Amino acid sequence: MTAPADGKSPIEVLLVEDDPGDVLMTQEAFEEHKLRNRLTVVSDGAEALAYLRREGQYADAVAPDLILLDLNLPRRDGREVLEEIKKDQELRRIPVVVLTTSQADEDILRSYQLHANAYVTKPVDFERFISVVRQIDEFFVSVVKLPPRG
Repeated sequence: MTAPADGKSPIEVLLVEDDPGDVLMTQEAFEEHKLRNRLTVVSDGAEALAYLRREGQYADAVAPDLILLDLNLPRRDGREVLEEIKKDQELRRIPVVVLTTSQADEDILRSYQLHANAYVTKPVDFERFISVVRQIDEFFVSVVKLPPRG
């Protein structure tokens, strides 16, 4: 893939989200603002770990540069997924943004204890949600220097 003229290379984003409405809003945020980044979606924690470990149907998966992780997921909870990611030698370098509806102090504290790179509460308003996704994108594409893909 060649770098765009503005020098910003697209990044691979893995969205771990079970709510179809939130998936749709995130996809629309990427499309509406012409975000060049590639968004891959998995809908539960077990699927997220299989994707990240390139198991089964995900044997050819591209390693993400950024993970957007919901906490309340079926099969494997987002907290468990975050813990697995951050204790794995290969995966721990990937920044994880917890993107969830929870505003509970214990969820925020636990996420940072598990080495989340950021904790963002999902706005319920569509325009605000779009703005938050765009800001996350802007920060991780234009401001932060991400580690090279493993």
